Amino acid sequence: MHPRNVWQAMSGPGFVTSWWPWRAAGYLLTGALAGLVALVAMASAVAVGGLLAIVLVGLPLLVLTALAGLPVARLERHRLRLIDQDPARNPHQPVTEPGAWPWLRTRLREQTTWRELGYTLLLALILWPADALILTAALLCPLSLITTPLQLAVIGGGEEAKVLKQWTVTGWPTAFGVAVLGLVLLALGGYALGAAAGARAELTRLLIAPRDTDLGARLVELSRSRVRLVDAFEAERRRIERDLHDGAQQRLVALSMTLGLARLDVPPGPLADQLAKAHEEAGKALAELRELIHGIHPQVLADYGLEAAVTDAADRSAVPVDVELHLSGRLPRSVEAAAYFVVCEALANAARHSGATRARITGAHHTGRLRLTIQDNGNGGADPARGTGLTGLADRVSVLNGTLSLSSPPGGPSLLRVEIPCERTETERCA
Repeated sequence: MHPRNVWQAMSGPGFVTSWWPWRAAGYLLTGALAGLVALVAMASAVAVGGLLAIVLVGLPLLVLTALAGLPVARLERHRLRLIDQDPARNPHQPVTEPGAWPWLRTRLREQTTWRELGYTLLLALILWPADALILTAALLCPLSLITTPLQLAVIGGGEEAKVLKQWTVTGWPTAFGVAVLGLVLLALGGYALGAAAGARAELTRLLIAPRDTDLGARLVELSRSRVRLVDAFEAERRRIERDLHDGAQQRLVALSMTLGLARLDVPPGPLADQLAKAHEEAGKALAELRELIHGIHPQVLADYGLEAAVTDAADRSAVPVDVELHLSGRLPRSVEAAAYFVVCEALANAARHSGATRARITGAHHTGRLRLTIQDNGNGGADPARGTGLTGLADRVSVLNGTLSLSSPPGGPSLLRVEIPCERTETERCA
């Protein structure tokens, strides 16, 4: 596999004979040039801005100097590609409003802008001289040693040559020996260049282009977006429930009443039998619609809260259920809905699969957490992977930073625990 950065290349064979040492040298060379240009530009801007600040003309120039880190950081992120092929993402926030002033206001308020300015000052004052020094010691000096025979032949007339302007070489054997020494030092210098460039790149990433620069922000936004999706889902369920309750259900009620009145006005016969059958079918359709509405989002949950809704679900359960809930006040709607449907699914599983004759629901809201426990005396052996519906509910609970755990050994009993962090309020959402 081709190495993606200089560190991976240095850990493998063939580093010295590859292009990586020269890429590292190019990275350090362009860094030295960029730092020198930044030093001259910033010093000139500060000097001119300071002189003109007396007449207020230089103040805008000084403000623009504070933004000098933006182009430098952009260049540095591009230069990273020389020795690190992992993309260096722009950490700046997008500007949503058009115009120069919104852009300037956004950039001056960002911590990234000031961090890039600090990096630019570091580059202009410290980093570029260090780059130049390392480049000279690891590359230029060995190359100078390697060219000693050439210097002896061209400059010294075959008699003598100066090595690094410090030592005099007077014979060909010595000149070639120095050249061999230069080759050895060049190979070692390749590793020195790679190490220096890698460390330099890591410092650059740390200050202006970290790989996980917004990981925390992404996680926070992802968590918030998941909560918003759950809230939007619950709002849509409530809207559908209201539309069915106020629309289709009322029409079916009116139709059933009309058919019932028609039966009273029609004498016995085939028509009366057909009306009776239609009246009965309308009643069944109305019952099924009410059950569907209740499954989408029960009105008792929206009007009276989780405790009343759980009590209602227990009353409608095929298995006798004991309920002990201590919930004073309302919880966030998304929490109430998630907890309610977990209870309904647990009771449905107890009635369909476990053979339970009794179930028990306990729960309370304490220290900022809702805790519910649903237990039955059935045969156990429940497995969410077999399609009991609890997997989807567990995902729904996890969106709210909650947990759902199931204990159902063969032979029973089955115990389902739900814990969701939230506050007792109508307005605040889950933590």
